[in-house]
Amino acid sequence: MTVLNQSLHSLDPEVAAAVDAELHRQQSTLEMIASENFAPVAVLEAQGSVLTNKYAEGYPGRRYYGGCEHVDVVEQLAIDRIKALFGAEHANVQPHSGAQANAAAMFALLQPGDTILGLDLAHGGHL
Repeated sequence: MTVLNQSLHSLDPEVAAAVDAELHRQQSTLEMIASENFAPVAVLEAQGSVLTNKYAEGYPGRRYYGGCEHVDVVEQLAIDRIKALFGAEHANVQPHSGAQANAAAMFALLQPGDTILGLDLAHGGHL
């Protein structure tokens, strides 16, 4: 057995215990900080999958590195689903930051003149 196929619990029990404690905290509390929203199990599975090992700069079918064919499948699924959801001809699912992701959602969902609630940074607002 190598380091590559050992679990966190067997490789570093102290870190694993901290991760387990954080999981318990998240499952037993109500988090009111937007940037600390809880990811669904399916999202955690995808983010914790082998896809995290792959750097995929560029766009599906036009990457700068080889070996992206499976990442391309996942990204193309996201693109196709977003296009269908919003009735769009084109979609880019690669936000560069949380602020840009927020702006993308607002541009997609709001109309000019709509009112939204934004909190001051001192009260939990986004940077």
